[in-house]
Amino acid sequence: MTFSPNPGKKLIIAVKGENYARYPIKTHFIKVSDNLENIISKYVLAKAKNGDIIVLCQKIVSITQGRVVYKKDLKINFWAKFLSKFAKKTPYGFSVGNPLKMQLAINLAGLPWILFASLCAGVGKILGISGIFYKIAGHQINQLDGFYGETFPQYAEIGILGSKDSDKVCQKLKAQFGFSFVIADVNDLGRNIIGKSQDLKGKEKLISEILKDNPATQSSIQTPIIIIRQTK
Repeated sequence: MTFSPNPGKKLIIAVKGENYARYPIKTHFIKVSDNLENIISKYVLAKAKNGDIIVLCQKIVSITQGRVVYKKDLKINFWAKFLSKFAKKTPYGFSVGNPLKMQLAINLAGLPWILFASLCAGVGKILGISGIFYKIAGHQINQLDGFYGETFPQYAEIGILGSKDSDKVCQKLKAQFGFSFVIADVNDLGRNIIGKSQDLKGKEKLISEILKDNPATQSSIQTPIIIIRQTK
């Protein structure tokens, strides 16, 4: 079976003296009505081999878990509008710099805690330290996605929460399909291993390095699954 890398990406990467292929798997546009196991059966089973690691984009896991919030159901208050002005802006959805995401953060963690996290982040900015807001805010706020329709217009109307019980999901999938599984949040700004099957414990840094150039890309190519395979 022939695999092709996404535009601008390499199919094979060398990490710690070993070569790893990253095969992008194209799917249909994943919706809340989809089933994760069915997606894997349809798109992965015929292409994966023994020893492969199946990397699932956190976004599709969250969506199939129904962990979405609809824009029409969010009421943006003064604090969400005010605090979002001071958040760091990025090219990938503006994080909590988007008032909708800031409102969702307030709903998840509570206004007092978000105010405290914002205050600490302000001090951190003066000291040249980034990321303090998310570390203090907790509640998977650093994993919020959606409310951004630049790549997929459908995402403009929904906020996507972090996936639930990610390690358990990966272990359940391994028991069902036999492959190692990872749930990852990877973009051109950074990468996080959110969940993994038990056999991958201690290999998080290795997997993160293998995914460091974001082989799934941020574009509308629709390859939210990557098969990692060690090669010669």
